[in-house]
Amino acid sequence: MTFQAACLTLIVPRELREELFDYINEQSDLVTGFTALEAAGHGARVRLRTPAEQVKGHADAVAVSIVLQEKDVERLLERLRSAFAGTKLVYWAVPVTAFGSID
Repeated sequence: MTFQAACLTLIVPRELREELFDYINEQSDLVTGFTALEAAGHGARVRLRTPAEQVKGHADAVAVSIVLQEKDVERLLERLRSAFAGTKLVYWAVPVTAFGSID
């Protein structure tokens, strides 16, 4: 059986950062690790939650990238939909053609 990889990217408000990290770490049956970066959300559909964000003109966010088996993307999304309902978590998934580390 071949490992078909996908990268699931999640965008969440910065105030959910630690809660999301803890939750992802608990999903060890699907997720072996992830990368997180600070992000700035722009656009007509982005909610500016604080006065500081309104002044800056962007939402403070965190972008989380998770490489996992393609077959597990929907399973993880189902769990996230339940655990983070109402948070307007944004996501997308793309195929990964290569994945590894350079030692």
